[in-house]
Amino acid sequence: MKTSVLFALSLLAPALSFGAAAAASAAPVVNWDSVPGILARIKAPTFPAKDFPVTDYGAKGDGTTDCTDAIAKAIAACNTAGGGRVVVSGGVFLTGAVHLKSNVNLYIAEGTTLKFSPDPQKFLPLVRARYEGTEFMNYSPLIYAYQQENIAITGKGTLDGSASRATWWGGLTAGRLAGAPALLGSTQLIAMGDQNVPVEQRLFGDQGSLRPNFIVPYLCRNVLIEDVSLINSPMWELNPVLCTNVTVRGVNINSHGPNNDGCDPDSCRDVLIENCIFDTGDDCIAIKSGKNADGRRVNVPSENIIIRNCVMKDGHGGVVLGSENAGGVRNVFAENCNMDSPNLQRALRLKTNSLRGGFHENVYFRNITVGRVSDSILTIDLVYENNTDGPYPPSVRNVIMENVTATSAPRVLSVVGTAKSTIENVRIINSKFTGVEGADRLLNSGSVTYQNVTIEAARAPAAARGARAGVPAVPGATAAPAAPAAQPK
Repeated sequence: MKTSVLFALSLLAPALSFGAAAAASAAPVVNWDSVPGILARIKAPTFPAKDFPVTDYGAKGDGTTDCTDAIAKAIAACNTAGGGRVVVSGGVFLTGAVHLKSNVNLYIAEGTTLKFSPDPQKFLPLVRARYEGTEFMNYSPLIYAYQQENIAITGKGTLDGSASRATWWGGLTAGRLAGAPALLGSTQLIAMGDQNVPVEQRLFGDQGSLRPNFIVPYLCRNVLIEDVSLINSPMWELNPVLCTNVTVRGVNINSHGPNNDGCDPDSCRDVLIENCIFDTGDDCIAIKSGKNADGRRVNVPSENIIIRNCVMKDGHGGVVLGSENAGGVRNVFAENCNMDSPNLQRALRLKTNSLRGGFHENVYFRNITVGRVSDSILTIDLVYENNTDGPYPPSVRNVIMENVTATSAPRVLSVVGTAKSTIENVRIINSKFTGVEGADRLLNSGSVTYQNVTIEAARAPAAARGARAGVPAVPGATAAPAAPAAQPK
């Protein structure tokens, strides 16, 4: 077994032993009463009261001096001294890849920008990473930590990834030269995973066209990301992978490039995301656990994820599970969030397919205020990317939405499974949806019910409310019929 998988198993040993005990007896009940126990395990790291200003090591905040080496020296000195803050303050500091070490808090002061070079060569040598759930060797993430403990990125400053259509978003790499061989892409990477090519031999970087993610603690324990603002990310913004005890608090993300997910815990355990603002080019929060055969090789779920008091603006989904879901996702709790934008497509979204497989279970969503979404309030898509007949039928169990309100949506539900997939115990309780424009989309939708739910059509009078087509209603439910179709002009 490879080192990274061994380390992941050691990080997640409590979860594995818990799973073994559960298998030997009745499955434990997971609900909102489980949250205090999860929160008791999530503790932000603390650091010695020692500061290591990067300017003491040669960095200049003039926006043009390359500060990569100076920042690396400050981090090394902080780590050697037993920990503290590496302070970036006073101006714009230009850098390449930043690699954190144990017991180091990278502090970006208010009014300060840490600006990352758009030159891919500044993110070499290659490091171990995941691209959309498949491990490989690629350009370093802009901020990276590998097998470290007690690390943080804090302060009210700005992290600028310098991505644009002329750089990362346009697929720019040093290997994209006239007459150069065709670059490796995601298709080739997935094939390497399917063929179990050793990760150390999956060499991309200049040979590939795959962008690095912004902040990636990989196989780390005790991680804090707090108060910083992120803009212009090449790819996913916050992507802890195979980590345990992660706190993301007070972060402001505004980045609208391709695949610009806001926060993607990937095969992580015990994660708190709170008081954040997400304005993104893709999913606001997307919980992952590996893709296809490579995800099944690693086989570590994401579990015990708490999301609260966040604002979701633009994005494909507010809270999303998948689509890279081979290891499964369970025990997700989202509450007291506000979601509203004509460019936000869904409030809660579960997505995978029968090539990726995996499970989604114990998903709790309460006290959520939704303004406008452009697709549906709840989406369960088990034929994601139109795959309907793979060998790993996914399952969805125990999805409970409670006290959710929305004022404008094409539909409340879009639930699409297959003949072989499992969808059990999906419930919407004590909720009200107004301005609903059409009927629910339901196909092989399993067990979906409403309890004490009011649904008002966008243009139908209140007296016309009746049973919601295709969705069983338990006592106390009321619903409006779909809005009438537009008449041809």
